[in-house]
Amino acid sequence: QSWERSGDKRHRTGAQPRHTAPHRSHASASHRCRRGERVRTRCMRTLAVFSLFAVGSRAFQRAAPQLRGLARRSMAGPVEGTSAKELKKALRRLKHGGAGAGDEASQLEARLATRVAWENDLASTKGAITEAATRRAACSDDAARGAIDAEVAALQKRYRELSGDAEDYKKQKKRKAPDASTRPPNDDPLAAPPAADAFPPFAPREHFRFEVLHESKKPGSRARVGRLHTPHGTIDTPCFVPVGTNGALKAVDAASAMEAGVELQFCNTYHLLVHPGADVVERAGGLHKFMRRDAPIITDSGGFQVFSLAEPDSDEDGAELKQKRARRKKDDAEQPQHGKLVSVNERGVVFKSYRDGLPIELTPESSVAAQKRLGADIIIPLDELPPYHVTRERLEASVQLSHRWMARSLRAHLSDVRGQAMYAVVHGGVDRELRTRSASYLSSLPFDGMAVGGSLGKDRAEMVEMLGWLMPLLPRDRPNHLLGIADPESCAAVVPLGVDTMDSCNPTRVARHGSLLTTAGVVRIGATRYKDDHGPLDPDCPSVDCTRAYLHHLFKQSEPLALTLASLHNIYYMNHMMRDMRERIMRDEL
Repeated sequence: QSWERSGDKRHRTGAQPRHTAPHRSHASASHRCRRGERVRTRCMRTLAVFSLFAVGSRAFQRAAPQLRGLARRSMAGPVEGTSAKELKKALRRLKHGGAGAGDEASQLEARLATRVAWENDLASTKGAITEAATRRAACSDDAARGAIDAEVAALQKRYRELSGDAEDYKKQKKRKAPDASTRPPNDDPLAAPPAADAFPPFAPREHFRFEVLHESKKPGSRARVGRLHTPHGTIDTPCFVPVGTNGALKAVDAASAMEAGVELQFCNTYHLLVHPGADVVERAGGLHKFMRRDAPIITDSGGFQVFSLAEPDSDEDGAELKQKRARRKKDDAEQPQHGKLVSVNERGVVFKSYRDGLPIELTPESSVAAQKRLGADIIIPLDELPPYHVTRERLEASVQLSHRWMARSLRAHLSDVRGQAMYAVVHGGVDRELRTRSASYLSSLPFDGMAVGGSLGKDRAEMVEMLGWLMPLLPRDRPNHLLGIADPESCAAVVPLGVDTMDSCNPTRVARHGSLLTTAGVVRIGATRYKDDHGPLDPDCPSVDCTRAYLHHLFKQSEPLALTLASLHNIYYMNHMMRDMRERIMRDEL
């Protein structure tokens, strides 16, 4: 290895990168630990110089407390000048380099133990000061307050001795009063939402109409064929709604999606808020122009992603149909990637962006304002999404909070409709009484449609059972939507119950993993048997023009085109399946 010096920087030449230099990390660790010793020596010399040449001077009298504190901290050795975290790192590096049994490691261990004890003592002293100050503020007896004052004085003296600071802990520091605009206006978690008479009665709108074309006469079936009229086109129901999370179906462009028959597409407000931002989309002319999609779009409030992408709670989360997923970094399986949920109160939610960590506040009003800027045809009010495994008390409080949030969202929407429709979201988990209460209250408000959200059960069977008694409670003159569930099996199960539209990313997600949905069942296109299969992807369903052998080849070679063709095929299949269902309903067979 050769080294070249240029100014204060050293540049290394040779084959080995700088960060892989042998033993440099261990040498740097020991140098950092000895740095405290040098600081101690310099401090003592400075104090001696001031003592000899400046005794009695005003400058020395002013500097003496700070110098004494600095000297007190330095005389304890390098442990006092290096945090326990840094000492632990240095010790790990020494042990990693095979020097874990040497004298240097023993000295580091002793210093680490001393530093940890000092940090714990300082933290406990600070905590005791805070706790005593809190007791004093709540105490009205003069004698008791005097005793607490004496206790605080002793603790402050101990703090000054430990830290070397000349001032007391938190002296002259005042906590700012919370802003009235951010203070939760309602402390009762079970407070009732506004009454229905506080809103105008429901009436169909000119820009958004729903007509029922046929209701199945098959005994026990509530299936129906309908048509939604929106400013950007019509939607035939029952309808599958693919999810374009970031304003795009993954690996599928807008023109191809239109050719595949996508009548209504779902976009996520949460992700569009994080990037590029609702203002950017608005300046582009709204989502339709931004995406180059001249067809209906539905956006959610962002609440589902806020709660589902937040760090899962191990005490509450368990098996659930709409499972929370914590994305993990490839290089560190121990660290999940998630948007951290900071707070939830009556005002709304505060969370940290999963992209850059910046805090974002989402309130019912700001969620509606964002969806107004996005310009979708159908929008969703802000709601809370508790997990499946919660107590009934917690679930009831969540339902009431969602009702109050949705009432605020509706009021904000009605003040500036902009040719959009708003769906309510019925909550209550699998609790029959809470779901009934939610359906009854939201149906009394002038929402343009009804969505079924929240936790839908631990599996498909529980969801179907819940929808069996919930769907008859929803108003028949308004469309309904099932949020987040639209795999082929679930679609076949919920359409006879009366569900009109349903969204899911499942068909396109499984396509990117090589699973093709066909009328004969799921085809794992990566299997060897399809290497020489030159037939169509599904002979009984319109699809992309390619053979199974060609798509098998693309997946084996990791060609990006494979994801596009597979995703388009599954979209074709889902739309073919829904079209077949509508025809069967018209014939009273479903």
